[in-house]
Amino acid sequence: MSGESFFHDLEPLLEKVSKPIQYVGGELNSQSKDWHCGGHGPGGEELTVRWALMYPDAYEVGLPNQGVMILYEVLNEQPNALAERTYAMWPDMEAQLREHGLPQFTVDAHRNVREFDVFGLSFSTELGYTNMLTALDLAGIPLHAADRCDDDPIVLSGGHASFNPEPIADFIDAAVVGDGEEAVLAITKHIAQWKAEGRPGGRREILLRLARTGGVYVPAFYEVDYLPDGRIKRVAPSPDAPGVPWRVSKHTVMELDEWPYPKQPLVPLAETVHERMSVEIFRGCTRGCRFCQAGMITRPVRERSITGIGDMVEKGLAATGFEEVGLLSLSSADHTEIADLTKGLADRYEGTQTGLSLPSTRVDAFNIDLANELTRNGRRSGLTFAPEGGSERIRKVINKMVTEDDLINTVAAAYGAGWRQVKLYFMCGLPTETDEDVLQIAELAKRVIETGRQVSGRRDIRCTVSIGGFVPKPHTPFQWCGQLGAQETDARLTKLREAIRADKRYGSSIGMRYHDGQPGIVEGLLSRGDRRVGRIIEAVWRDGGRFDGWSEHFSYERWMRCAEQALEAYPVDVAWYTTRERGETEVLPWDHLDSGLDKEWLWDDWQDALDETEVDDCRWTPCFDCGVCPQMGTEIQIGPTGKKLLPLSVV
Repeated sequence: MSGESFFHDLEPLLEKVSKPIQYVGGELNSQSKDWHCGGHGPGGEELTVRWALMYPDAYEVGLPNQGVMILYEVLNEQPNALAERTYAMWPDMEAQLREHGLPQFTVDAHRNVREFDVFGLSFSTELGYTNMLTALDLAGIPLHAADRCDDDPIVLSGGHASFNPEPIADFIDAAVVGDGEEAVLAITKHIAQWKAEGRPGGRREILLRLARTGGVYVPAFYEVDYLPDGRIKRVAPSPDAPGVPWRVSKHTVMELDEWPYPKQPLVPLAETVHERMSVEIFRGCTRGCRFCQAGMITRPVRERSITGIGDMVEKGLAATGFEEVGLLSLSSADHTEIADLTKGLADRYEGTQTGLSLPSTRVDAFNIDLANELTRNGRRSGLTFAPEGGSERIRKVINKMVTEDDLINTVAAAYGAGWRQVKLYFMCGLPTETDEDVLQIAELAKRVIETGRQVSGRRDIRCTVSIGGFVPKPHTPFQWCGQLGAQETDARLTKLREAIRADKRYGSSIGMRYHDGQPGIVEGLLSRGDRRVGRIIEAVWRDGGRFDGWSEHFSYERWMRCAEQALEAYPVDVAWYTTRERGETEVLPWDHLDSGLDKEWLWDDWQDALDETEVDDCRWTPCFDCGVCPQMGTEIQIGPTGKKLLPLSVV
């Protein structure tokens, strides 16, 4: 029977795999709706629209993901829709499923993913692409969209990586760019209507209907022509797909107070990467950091009101029992009422076990009053700041308007107020970067330690330097720049490590964590690739590639070997996709996906970067004509509201 649970077949396998609890389901606030919750039409037509939602990584990473959690709840609130979750199977479970002929399943009701109408995958990183292929294969869904029939689900991608879905164009039926809340409801409505009509035209018809909305990208309806040197000549709608737009627009949810999700956050059964309840306090960022894809593609800034946030915290804590609340956004301390918000929450939950936390905090947005409110209930962990660049010159290039004195004054206040540990996050391989720019990180860290010792009068001051490799991303001013090679990245990091260790006064107080350059090259290949890269992804997967975001599973040698073989017939190679600089007029693989940002504005900002010219935050200054607000019909939505967050009344 369609929609039947096969947990009785799965249960005997659980004792044979690691962390079996991740496959059981039944978490607090999870849902398992009736398979026929939408009923049937007058002619017996099936009217329920069913979604299988996947974060293509392990349960411990995927369950806390806010995007999937929100869509799961939004869809399940609809009377004619149901949504269930699935996550990537660890290699031991994959082997067991293959041995016993069992499919990729949902954790809610243990149903076959292939039986759903839509298989939606949320990609926050491109390194989950091979896990998608594993899930498709286990579910019995053909890897290539062209080979699927009417009984197969629509494979739909979303998330930040879907702002360039071309590398996986062969494997997905459709992609949504931007916010998902309204998008999934619109897609559900179209599928429900198509079902009520008796599924006219089959799979192709429903994909055409979705594509014609202008907000769903269907790669099969677009043709790509190439120039002899390998560059793209143009991307255009197929002649046999009438009504399909030349450009597909991103979705932007306005008035976030009207979307207070998740209302009942999921509480994991197994340990996960985040053991807390999270509330998104605003969406979008206009700080203009040129490396930051998330900030660029989520414009404009849209704040939740202080009272809306307070309601979400109250209801979320009651629904979960968590003892920590994360106030999330791309730059949480920039919320216009962050001081009143943190004080109001600290007042409300004083004397309880409830703690508050912010993610990585901007140096120029931090103050001790804010920090003290966050730690009023006695929880004091290390502080994390992200200067991103080691020298003031490189920070001008990336538009990270933080001076060395700003950082020193901030850490002085923190160490003076009792903190002992500070973590600083930087990137290596930024455009125009030199060895000297990176070696400045060592000097900065030493100055941080010396400052901490002076203001605290203690010697047990610690500073951890965490360094990630820079990967140029689509829809950013750096989308044209060449990426630093893996060997060059490693050589630069080696010099930095030696510089830190060489100073006996400070070296033992400075920790250094970094990623080598190889995973960054693969991420760069996948993030700025075109449809030809799909052949590499498939070859890597067939060669055993899984969980490429995990260092113990990642194989650079495999990716390079498969890339060489897959691209043998083309005038391009890995370096062409990664370390090559693009010209102003080159057609980029994602140009037909409209993030709202004018390409001309992005190019001008790239030239400003090369000139080391900084640009202000348009929240507080005149508009710089990036294109988002007029083009998308949106606007910046910020406070202050003038309201206060009062303690809860006790009945």
